[in-house]
Amino acid sequence: MRTEQLEYLAAVTRLGSLRRAADELRLSQPALSETVRNLERELGVDLLERKRSGATMSAAGRELLPHIVSVLEAVDRLRAAAGEQHRVSRMVRVGTVNAATVPLLIPVLREFRAAHPVTQVEVVGAQQPEIRRGLVEGGFDLGLVNHLDGDDVPAGVESTQLLSGRPVVCLRADSPLAARSVVTVEDLLGVPLIAMRAGYVMHRYVHRLLAGRTPAFSYSTDGAEMGKLLVAEGLGVTVLPDFSVVGDPLERSGTIVHRPLADEKTRVLLMLQRRRADSVPQAARELHTTFVRRARELSAR
Repeated sequence: MRTEQLEYLAAVTRLGSLRRAADELRLSQPALSETVRNLERELGVDLLERKRSGATMSAAGRELLPHIVSVLEAVDRLRAAAGEQHRVSRMVRVGTVNAATVPLLIPVLREFRAAHPVTQVEVVGAQQPEIRRGLVEGGFDLGLVNHLDGDDVPAGVESTQLLSGRPVVCLRADSPLAARSVVTVEDLLGVPLIAMRAGYVMHRYVHRLLAGRTPAFSYSTDGAEMGKLLVAEGLGVTVLPDFSVVGDPLERSGTIVHRPLADEKTRVLLMLQRRRADSVPQAARELHTTFVRRARELSAR
């Protein structure tokens, strides 16, 4: 067994595709595939499930993943102890539903970069089910997702609450609804509504809020960032957690504003998730700590 076999397997798992992993590793896809198959033959288990849509970790592979991570960390520690200046830096991969991007995510990345200048951080926008699956299978190290108060924590991941907020209506500053102190459900039914696609918590929340009633016109989009851009361009209003709007550049410039929903007490929680494992990469642990510290600072304001 060679260290690069484990590193190649980790790349395939993280990227979800032999082709993408081969591109990143600068190998031919057949060579990468054969390397992984040699490892599978040596261990006597199928580590990957190969499908047309990509390669994912098999059930047996998921059981072995903590041991693979532990070996790679041990190799990293050995390289560091030997003083290798050319040591390959590890990458931390974060899946996010694009909530609290400006007040939380960006400052965290800036602080982490200052402390870990050679560690790459890859931020990937995705829906909650994709993020949870990526955490369990090893494709993501950390995940930023929204929960409604009372939601169950999925098995296989560890969740830490970062922020708590309320759903608000995000709208252009020149919208007639901006003159009101609160917005009602009837108000929402009378204007174009920009909704999140299925797979986002705010899609589930709005569906419950409208109770089967249909707005005058609606759009569907991915993530809070695109929702705010569509609002800024005058296409309608959207419903987001307040921590996704407050401090946003569009809000600071006065282009978009937010108003509370009438008689609405629901809480939306921003959660930081990571897989439950005995061994989590050191860089991911330190990025997790940075997220928690920054969130506490925001909550104390």
